[in-house]
Amino acid sequence: MHQSIAHVALVVRDYDEALGFYVGKLGFRLVEDTEQPAQQKRWVVVAPPGSSGTSLLLARAATPEQEAVVGHQTGGRVFLFLATDDFWRDYRRMDEVGVRFVRPPNEEAYGTVAVFEDLYGNRWDLIQFAGSAPYGEETTAP
Repeated sequence: MHQSIAHVALVVRDYDEALGFYVGKLGFRLVEDTEQPAQQKRWVVVAPPGSSGTSLLLARAATPEQEAVVGHQTGGRVFLFLATDDFWRDYRRMDEVGVRFVRPPNEEAYGTVAVFEDLYGNRWDLIQFAGSAPYGEETTAP
């Protein structure tokens, strides 16, 4: 048996402002942006550069209940983990374009990590895992 997580849905206020952040600031690539007129929504998928695994489905909040969780899907905990093959390259680039880091870079046993917030306040780890294994190969993480 082989299974994988294809997409993680991230509730956003607006498709285009979310694309401005994820594609414009984080450098993600737009995988798909398809109108779904019958449902009055778009199917918007983004992924980090070089990624062939899990992607983000940007899901526009459609109800007051959904709007209430924009930016708070995990109650303030780190929500997503952006693994990189060069922490300092990505940290500097993100810092230069105004990505807000809420915890500075730190060396941990499992790698180099800093916590940043997306445009809504969701927390992410930018992480380069320790060890000699390149990104995507087996590593040990917390």
